[in-house]
Amino acid sequence: MRILIPGGSGQVGRVLARHLTEAGHQVTVLSRNPEPAPWQTLQWDGITEGPWVSELHRADAVIGLSGRIVNTRYTPKHRREILDSRILPTQLLGKLIAASPTPPRIWLNASTATIYRDAHDHAQDEFDGELGDRPFERGKRESASLPETYSFSVDVGAQWEEALFAETLPHTQRVALRTSLVMSPSPGSVFAVFSRITRLGLGGTQGSGEQHVSWMHELDFIRAINLLLTRPEITEETGGIINLAAPEAPINRRFMRTLRRAWHMPIGLPAPEFLMRPALWAIRTEPELVFKSRWVSPALLLKHGFQFRFPDWQSAATDLAARLKKS
Repeated sequence: MRILIPGGSGQVGRVLARHLTEAGHQVTVLSRNPEPAPWQTLQWDGITEGPWVSELHRADAVIGLSGRIVNTRYTPKHRREILDSRILPTQLLGKLIAASPTPPRIWLNASTATIYRDAHDHAQDEFDGELGDRPFERGKRESASLPETYSFSVDVGAQWEEALFAETLPHTQRVALRTSLVMSPSPGSVFAVFSRITRLGLGGTQGSGEQHVSWMHELDFIRAINLLLTRPEITEETGGIINLAAPEAPINRRFMRTLRRAWHMPIGLPAPEFLMRPALWAIRTEPELVFKSRWVSPALLLKHGFQFRFPDWQSAATDLAARLKKS
């Protein structure tokens, strides 16, 4: 297949491009800052058309991954950047696919698992999962007592998906990828960051430790994408929505304990919320990224017989730690 990956220069995009290239697909990545790679990389700004559009016309599939990192304080400037870096490229792709004489058959586009509510009672799946409150809905339900930033993150996900499904595209199957934390041993990845904290002896319970952590091993993420490239129609029953997460979403307390064991680290200093908040402020990280409970179920994948190679956090953490040691 000819596969176009707009915004594919980030950590997840590089992992995906590498595996798809090794599998024999012809991959083109669109990046604001192109760098040499085993696949073709072209310049784009995510806002305007350019020479790269010819690759869109030739593509069998598009995998949109554009989006500024959210590991930052939600200042007004950063909020605008977070929104624009997701919505504008998605709108651009939609308009160009609608006008294409040879539109791609498949368009997979990133979304976020944090679109669901702060869940502590049960997992949220694609069939009856409950979305969190958007800004204009604050005050309607009990969740109005939650921090306003939770509402912002939900709105980002909702607007992102609205942009994906905005155009009429009769020849292109669209899928919103509600993705959890993708765990990879690559330098700078989420797993590498968690591991560094753990190996410094700081990998204890964060906050109350009762918040769930949804995640997915990079190999299962890649295998799920491969499934969707061949069978995008499985998402029709959920309106084009799929959750990309492992079946197990341990609470933070167990998540960190398991990670310590993977690194054979007997010590992990706990970090109560009243201590973490000023520390997170100092390093300019939004507290929601740590404290919100993300409990997501991959019900659609399981329904269609997807066999996770790493269904539980213990097996995944052990594998990833071993691979990170060798890198």
